[in-house]
Amino acid sequence: MIAKEIMTRDIITVAPELTIRKLAMTLVKNQISGAPVTGKTGKIVGIVSEADIVAKKGKDVKAIMSKKVISVAEDTPVEEIAQLMTKHKIKRLPVMNGGKVVGIVSRADIVNAIAMGKHVTIPSPVYDL
Repeated sequence: MIAKEIMTRDIITVAPELTIRKLAMTLVKNQISGAPVTGKTGKIVGIVSEADIVAKKGKDVKAIMSKKVISVAEDTPVEEIAQLMTKHKIKRLPVMNGGKVVGIVSRADIVNAIAMGKHVTIPSPVYDL
């Protein structure tokens, strides 16, 4: 299996200028735990999560977002995605195509694929995901 087969395509993105309160409302309303942060041109400039809201101080998304974005291509194997999540202790990866965010793969997407009986081979334990 590859990223484009399990990724969420309806992506919720947020702007760096969004207030923390509005970010929290967006996450709750959409029942998500994080989102890519995109600039005015649509380019991904960071990623933000519930953990950032809880652990960091700031008035807006720009102040608390993670600026180092680890992303994958649509044809990245799920096994590689799981390894990246484990290695970097992250819970979601934006899926890119030509510099544009086309989806996002979360731990829930991988678990869902396994629950649906799709063949996902994960060579190492993923307990720390």
